[in-house]
Amino acid sequence: MQSKQSKPTIWRDFDFVLLGLVMLLVIIGILMIRSATFGAVDTDLINRVPSQIRFMLIGIVVVFAIAAIDYRLLGSLHSFLYGFILFILGLVAGLGAVGAAGAQSWLNVGLQVQPSELGKLLLVITLGQFLADRYQQMDSLRTVILSGIHVAVPALMIFVQPDLGTTTVIVVVWFVMVWAAGLRLKHLALLILVALVAMPVLWLQMEPYQRERITTFVASSETCYDDPELMRSGNCTFEDEDGNGVPDVKDARYNIDQALISIGSGGLMGKGYGNGSQTQGRFLRVRHTDFIFSVIAEEMGFMGAVAVITLMGLVVLRCLRAARLAADPLGSLIAYGVAGMIFFQTMVSIGMNLSILPVTGLTLPFVSSGGSSLITMLIGIGLVESVVMRRRIREYV
Repeated sequence: MQSKQSKPTIWRDFDFVLLGLVMLLVIIGILMIRSATFGAVDTDLINRVPSQIRFMLIGIVVVFAIAAIDYRLLGSLHSFLYGFILFILGLVAGLGAVGAAGAQSWLNVGLQVQPSELGKLLLVITLGQFLADRYQQMDSLRTVILSGIHVAVPALMIFVQPDLGTTTVIVVVWFVMVWAAGLRLKHLALLILVALVAMPVLWLQMEPYQRERITTFVASSETCYDDPELMRSGNCTFEDEDGNGVPDVKDARYNIDQALISIGSGGLMGKGYGNGSQTQGRFLRVRHTDFIFSVIAEEMGFMGAVAVITLMGLVVLRCLRAARLAADPLGSLIAYGVAGMIFFQTMVSIGMNLSILPVTGLTLPFVSSGGSSLITMLIGIGLVESVVMRRRIREYV
């Protein structure tokens, strides 16, 4: 009788606070995407808001569906899930569509999906199970190396697409999870040494535009935007999605400059919703995805930006709470992995808007436009809910 009662009773621990915080961020994102794309004539931009609303509704269902599945069942399927990750990434290599900056990272399955987004989240499950099975062996360097190999194969498949941003997220999530599992300081020192040795090799394997983003961040160079003579020459313009001539989008510093102008001009309370001059004037590129935080800061001001950061911080704290309450190592590691993913992407997305980190193309979780990114993050929230709902595991055995 107790087992029959367990299914309905686990929902009493569903974290509605976490879901409410996430939905608030998603709604803020939809509002800011609407402002960022208002008046656009490009079909893709026009469809961004209704598309984001559809994915939000699907995502709500996904959260409850994933939460209803015992995360331990998903962990038991880790071999299948790992094979699935390699399969979908292999499909991208063979059949993927070329997207932004020449990256072959999309599959057309009736709609455009980015398998690397799902892959990085499924790796949280497979790596979580891998580490949970070896929880008492984390003092062994062999365990750390094997865990690195576990993520290295899919990470390399994503890196060659090329997608440096997602690859970096996977590496950071791996580090967060092995640290949570009990990484020894002597092994941490060794990993830092290996990373330093590998950096030159990684640099040589990057695409030219990826290296340019980093060198632009490290050392500011004169740009079309900075040189009035080049601007007047007519050799430094392109047509944006509305047919307006603006400074060369290939200029590595242009968007960084415009983002800083947007953020700085917002002041304390902002210029008002839909009244951002950089946003509405189309000076700020990819404002609905990579630079959505600049739109928020310009139109909602410092207070609006702080509110979004606070909400994101609360989401991470609720995920860490789930990790603390988890009934077993697998649940704890999954929650830590999701928290690390959300925190790192938030930090990098905001950092590149503020020009304190290089531009990587990472979206602001739950806020930036993008169906694959939104669904992936909501699946992650569903996993955290699954963990926290089953924290009283002994009651259901």
